[in-house]
Amino acid sequence: MMHGQHFEESNDGIRERFKELKKKSPDKFGKRMNLSWSNWGFGREPLDETAARLAKSQVPYIELHGNHYGPDLGYKADETLKILGDHGIKVSGVCGMFSPDNDLASNRAVDRQAAIDYLKREVPFTRAVGGTYLLVVPGAVGRPRKYDDVELDRSAETLREWAHLFTDNGVKAAIEPIRSAEVSLVHTIADARRYLAAVNQPGVRHINGDVYHMQSEERHIGDAIVDAGDQLVNLHMADSNRCALGEGSMDVCTIIRALYAIGYNMEGRFVTFEPLGPGGDPYPAMHGKPDKAKLDALVSTSICYFRDCEEMVLAE
Repeated sequence: MMHGQHFEESNDGIRERFKELKKKSPDKFGKRMNLSWSNWGFGREPLDETAARLAKSQVPYIELHGNHYGPDLGYKADETLKILGDHGIKVSGVCGMFSPDNDLASNRAVDRQAAIDYLKREVPFTRAVGGTYLLVVPGAVGRPRKYDDVELDRSAETLREWAHLFTDNGVKAAIEPIRSAEVSLVHTIADARRYLAAVNQPGVRHINGDVYHMQSEERHIGDAIVDAGDQLVNLHMADSNRCALGEGSMDVCTIIRALYAIGYNMEGRFVTFEPLGPGGDPYPAMHGKPDKAKLDALVSTSICYFRDCEEMVLAE
């Protein structure tokens, strides 16, 4: 006879692990999580306005839109550092954007070459602005149908050949699992770990989790976080409906317990908010006109809710 639903049993296991570590090593709980915000969902908003909003809500880090789609496009490092510095904001990392036009897994050589060229621009930029990681997607976002049965091998082979870009620049490649409705390969933390093993290079050893995708693909988000362990370098955060935190049914407290249980509250590890709104395709927002009042409320609501949950968990 069951004593609880399976997710409740996982919740209880994470709670016990959290409490045991807190009792054994209370000194590990003094530092709070490093919070960041991914800005590509803010559309065409000037970076200065974004930085001002984040500073007002006491968000110390930003995950920059990886917008170097060509040699003459995207943020300029010196200008970016000046704008962010004026508001006391630092860069956590860069959100790499991989579409069918720059697809590491593509069966068209021209698209894989475009992905390589994109990495050649984005990795040095990440270093130049002080970012610690670049998010990498093994296959194109927006292409859920696979090309063939060897696309994972093709993707890993392409990234392996250029993995030195990451070690040369001191930047971590963070592989992001994405739900199967959006990509054709690497949907879970376990998939990401297998992909990392296939690449098998020093610069490609880390994972970018995303709770929105994890709720679709993982058996239990907290367990997946624990399984990722030290490989987890960034965690995208939104509520269950991909809206502001607190507006859905995401079990934020269990996620926080799992993060503390793996010692995630350290330098170089980030909880990055990415509430892109409901619906199957958030990417038009990348080019849209922002509603400043809505974005102000989105940021302040999400950050306050997370910090309140964090303090509630730590007071247990």
